[in-house]
Amino acid sequence: MSDHSRCRGTFSIVAYDPEKEEWGIAVQSKFLAVGSAVPWARVGAGAVATQSWANTSYGPRGLAMMEEGVSADEAIAWLTDEDEHRALRQVGVVDAEGNAAAFTGAECFDWAGHIIGEHYTCQGNILVSEGTVKAMAETFEGTTGALAVRLLAALRAGQKAGGDRRGKQSAAILVVREEGGYGGFNDRYMDLRVDDHATPIEELAKLLKLHDLYLGETDPDNLVKIEGAVAKEIQEILVRTGYYQGSATAAYDETTKKALRDFVSTENLEERWRDDDLLDGVILEFMRERF
Repeated sequence: MSDHSRCRGTFSIVAYDPEKEEWGIAVQSKFLAVGSAVPWARVGAGAVATQSWANTSYGPRGLAMMEEGVSADEAIAWLTDEDEHRALRQVGVVDAEGNAAAFTGAECFDWAGHIIGEHYTCQGNILVSEGTVKAMAETFEGTTGALAVRLLAALRAGQKAGGDRRGKQSAAILVVREEGGYGGFNDRYMDLRVDDHATPIEELAKLLKLHDLYLGETDPDNLVKIEGAVAKEIQEILVRTGYYQGSATAAYDETTKKALRDFVSTENLEERWRDDDLLDGVILEFMRERF
């Protein structure tokens, strides 16, 4: 087996959010760049976590099967039945309908096992104890909010309960949804990876906050009308940052609008831009805090 196929000593969660139609995986391991080997997902197919002497072909092959209508249970059966090293493998799957299934080979290093719930499965190997997957399942079920937030909470709970008994090194979150990628050109809504770090889950949490800042959805209740004192404040900040050379007139004219759009684009906040007289409150707070 190649070095890349030896992703073992890992715990992960694979899940589906039926409300937003998102599929996602969160994973942590004492293994370099676990996000490059374990998580696989595609809209209309589902999600796969392949680990414990990982057969990385399980990812694309499993997704291809489920995209054709094969269930999570059936996909695992097909993948493992034809794998002569299946006793060493571990895999968690959620299909296009949100059904979950998992497999833990008889020769995976202790502790190894999985828990399957509604729309999710938690699995791990070379763990301190079964408490890791139990804590992940309980936390995922008890946490509200976006799928990525729930996945991270489960990962944190798993680590707190013991995690990989060899230690920590890398972590990742992958979430897909229809047109969820940058600019809407693909389904890769979130693909965050910490490849080598002493506290990878906490570093992943920082990346999740940055993702929300730059690429998160605008809350309609957090829109601010650009007029009066707000318009003047924006103009003053744009003057200080060199984007606007006019006076702080408190009028949101075309010159101010162009300056603001240039600022937003330069600061990588363009996914939150609106081409009207309303501003995402996240952008305004960013301007106030940074400038």
